[in-house]
Amino acid sequence: MRSPKDFFAPLAVGAPQPPRQIPVRPSRMIHFFDPGNEKMAAKVPDLAKKTDVLLGNLEDAVRADRKEAARAGLVSIAKATDFGRTQLWTRVNSLDSPWVLDDLITLVTEIGDKLDVIMVPKVEGAQDIHYVDRLLAQLEARAGLTEPLLVHAILETASGVANVEEIAGASPRMQGISLGPADLAASRRMKTTRVGGGHPGYLVRTDPVGEDLTEGRSTYQQDLWHYTVARMVDACAMNGILPYYGPFGDIRDVVACEDQFRNAFLLGCVGAWSLHPVQIDIAKKVFSPSPADVAWARRVIAEMGDGTGAVMIDGKMQDDASVKQCRVVVELADELAATDPELAAAYDAATKEIQS
Repeated sequence: MRSPKDFFAPLAVGAPQPPRQIPVRPSRMIHFFDPGNEKMAAKVPDLAKKTDVLLGNLEDAVRADRKEAARAGLVSIAKATDFGRTQLWTRVNSLDSPWVLDDLITLVTEIGDKLDVIMVPKVEGAQDIHYVDRLLAQLEARAGLTEPLLVHAILETASGVANVEEIAGASPRMQGISLGPADLAASRRMKTTRVGGGHPGYLVRTDPVGEDLTEGRSTYQQDLWHYTVARMVDACAMNGILPYYGPFGDIRDVVACEDQFRNAFLLGCVGAWSLHPVQIDIAKKVFSPSPADVAWARRVIAEMGDGTGAVMIDGKMQDDASVKQCRVVVELADELAATDPELAAAYDAATKEIQS
């Protein structure tokens, strides 16, 4: 076990100092693209204007015979594109694959100055993060990078869920964790073939009325991922990193996608993956506090004064805990408004309306 005093020491001679605090930047959607697909690559400059995070995917969605082309494509795209405020991430191949070492060596040494975060799939425990942590330090030193790359883990195995707390605290580089529902379902032997979302068979039923066990009994579909997301959120909050919902595979069902994203938002996630352009606006909408909620939160903070005691506002009791909740909403709104003039205007208009 490393001594706490050594936790923030570089893991290789000449590597940059590890981060002491994870930068909180808008990341409502992590939009995946295949850098080896020429049509997708051509859309990257336009997508960079619409998204918080663009992620060049090298893993599962890329066929084995196209791995090298995807890696080379990401290098070319990164060198040729001005991403502005948009972050550039990559998902490398899994640590048990024959491609991951070349992924890390190539990307860090050739475009390490353009990358913000490296997403690591199928993380089983802290040992996986320790391996990546040391290797990144060595490669950063070789490349002469002055800023450390951050690491994002995907929670998609039963072992990963069992070890999520130690994963979240395994390295100062840890930026966040995403739920990977499809691989996690397979790892757990869950009987669903869906990529995220609910399942009509996972339900509760109201009690029977009288002797008839079938008549008039309503059913309510439940969330397969509630436990895992909640545990992931707690692990991330405890370690000062960011939790994300992963993919929603049914591109056509924009209604259920929005519902699933909103559940994750309410539980504490800061964003979700978008697999198709139609999901970008859904994530932007859901993971931005509504103008009405922001206006109400600002009103509570204003009327609570120094934040102590309790007041009644429109028949609702507000106290110091209410102020803490409201600050979460307002701080997020301020962060998003700083880079989104349209959202900033909507927040200001709603605040003025509730004050009048």
